[in-house]
Amino acid sequence: MASLTSMAFRLEEAENVDLYWLRRDRQLDEIPTVGFSAPLLSYVTALRFISHAHSWVEEGYRKYKPGLFKFAMLDHWHVFVTSRQLMEDIMKAPDHILSSHDANRYFLQADHTFGRDVFAQPYHITVCQIQLTRALSAVFYDMYEELTAAFEEAIPAKEDEQIVVQRAWVINQFPTFLRPIAGYLLTELPKHTRHAGKYLQPVIEERRRNLKEHGKEGKPNDLLMWLMDSAGDEDVPVANILRRMLVLNFGAIHMTSMSLTHALYHLADSPEYVQPLRDEVEAVVASDGWTEASMGKLRKVDSFLRESQRVHGVDSSTFLPSFSIINADYTLAWSVAIKRLSHQPFTFSNGVTISAGVIVSFPIRAMHSDNAHYPQADVFDGFRFSSLRESEGTKYQLASTTPEYLAFGHGKHACPGRFFAANELKTMLAHILITYDVKFPEGCSFPPDRFFATACVPGSVDLMFRKRRI
Repeated sequence: MASLTSMAFRLEEAENVDLYWLRRDRQLDEIPTVGFSAPLLSYVTALRFISHAHSWVEEGYRKYKPGLFKFAMLDHWHVFVTSRQLMEDIMKAPDHILSSHDANRYFLQADHTFGRDVFAQPYHITVCQIQLTRALSAVFYDMYEELTAAFEEAIPAKEDEQIVVQRAWVINQFPTFLRPIAGYLLTELPKHTRHAGKYLQPVIEERRRNLKEHGKEGKPNDLLMWLMDSAGDEDVPVANILRRMLVLNFGAIHMTSMSLTHALYHLADSPEYVQPLRDEVEAVVASDGWTEASMGKLRKVDSFLRESQRVHGVDSSTFLPSFSIINADYTLAWSVAIKRLSHQPFTFSNGVTISAGVIVSFPIRAMHSDNAHYPQADVFDGFRFSSLRESEGTKYQLASTTPEYLAFGHGKHACPGRFFAANELKTMLAHILITYDVKFPEGCSFPPDRFFATACVPGSVDLMFRKRRI
């Protein structure tokens, strides 16, 4: 079976990578395989993985925990880790051996979907980790005003009921030497960059003029300014900044929309949670108003969202949305938050060695459904984590990560924007609770999740909103 190499992203290396496609990697023989592992037959597994991944990953987790198992992909082996100790081995490994950055770059086909410079100099990640997290209190009310205005525009709070309710994987299916061509034909990066520039380029140019004339006095405290500052050189092309803004908006929109959708489905499906959640929101807002600090006091709302993410992890192998495949009906988010690409052989603490060019990740959805980690794991318990916080503190907050809860990843490469995302999700759910009544149409119920490879997306159903009746 094929191996990736750390140079797989360079077009000039493409022919060397493709020569590996029919070579069997005997160093991985001691790791059990789900599906076929023989040459040629392994490609059957790779192709069927699209429709069977969810059940196959669950099967591998049940059969081979604690330990490892693997799947054959079209041009690499994908190894899943099922124990906490082996996870810690990965978290401790230096980036030059097991790279999160290059796993992201490969699965996103980032050179084609976002532009080569975005991952070559990923300063937007540092902006999320540092500036955005530090500014949560300062930017909270602007966010609150924006989202309430958006809700009022999209779902006006009226008495009558209303019904309200999207391409990198494809590129990865092409041989390496064809991916630049596929990326050019299948993506619309220049078009999207021009569209963003229509709105943001005048703002960037004006800010650059103001900085030259007035220095840092009165400089805005927002994401665009942080990206401009991090870019360093004032002559850096505007497109460089625009693409990073697109990347951040892209990840944030998909994660929040799907997480909120699942939470709203649970709210409509389990109306017994509505009043306790409303009581909490109204008490906190009456005491502290709409602030970042007050959102931190919404323990039941926080728990409800965390439990929804536990039950409906957006991916069988990890959660952070990274790109989408779009058709007329739905959006699929592919997640790469806890994937690693091995640049050289790596030996786990159990003595098993993987070779260079292997993708390693965790069967997160299966782990979240394990009764050993969560009693009655198949049951949605909206206040599971708020009850645990009474005895064990902040470990169970929505934005907190643990080896057993990987919705936002874990370790040094955990989702850099998770604190902002958690505040955004809690604010949206809190606003909905005190503004609307939500239910399924007559005859409808919680729709089953849909899967494409390891990606999971909420099932499609209409939701009915009306102005809350006191």
